[in-house]
Amino acid sequence: MEFLDSLDLNQHLPAVVAWATNILLAIIILIIGFWFAGKVSKFVIAIGAKNKHLDDTLFRFLGSIVRYLILAFVFIAVLNRFGVETTSIVALLGAAGLAVGLALQGTMTNLAAGVMLLIFRPYKVGDFIDAAGCFGNVTEIDLFTTVLETFDHQQIIVPNSQIWGEKIVNHSHYQIRGVDMHFGIAYDENIDAARAVIEEVIAKHPHILDTPAPFIEVETLNDSSVDFLVRPFCKGEHYFDILYSVPEQVKKALDENNIEIPFPHRKVILVNESQA
Repeated sequence: MEFLDSLDLNQHLPAVVAWATNILLAIIILIIGFWFAGKVSKFVIAIGAKNKHLDDTLFRFLGSIVRYLILAFVFIAVLNRFGVETTSIVALLGAAGLAVGLALQGTMTNLAAGVMLLIFRPYKVGDFIDAAGCFGNVTEIDLFTTVLETFDHQQIIVPNSQIWGEKIVNHSHYQIRGVDMHFGIAYDENIDAARAVIEEVIAKHPHILDTPAPFIEVETLNDSSVDFLVRPFCKGEHYFDILYSVPEQVKKALDENNIEIPFPHRKVILVNESQA
């Protein structure tokens, strides 16, 4: 009986040792895999944190992706240790990924656009932009949406795919901005006198820069007016202050100097058919 028990034990001992070895190796693979995945993820995130020109949101996302990819290979290696056929599992995961990708096609498009925006950085938080038919101050950029705040304190959430596929106007990209304005005077008025009045208004404005010099020239001879193009320069943060304050000041100055600002006139001729 003891001989049979000893023989039975000897028969199963290699299998037990093999399973114990596989379990030990699987634990070691998991420990090393989690450690390595964490290290690589932190390294990728640190790249974005150290470089001020790169967006750390993108690198946190890339770090997370890298971590999960490494862990996926780690789990496949663990399953191989136990003789599990992983080819079918990989194919199943691929099919499931394809199905999820098709179901979330719009979301994935926004994700891809968000990655491109974070890489090329056409705008950043704090910039005033005009994109996807919306205008406002950028308050947040993530991988799927861009959040804008309008002048009347409305929040606009724009999908990144709509922004990336359209024209983007960044009003805050350059520190110095030119402010284009148009003013018309009547044909009977003196052009040089009108220019002098406008120059005086521009010179007195506290936010208008002397360099570059303001541009004040006649642009168009319209049907009933001589139109000036006036382009003073300012720092970006004063753009809208000048745009909405200078026209009123110019109007008052032209009135004080008796320079007429024309408006459309219509001449009506009445014909008395009974006398004709």
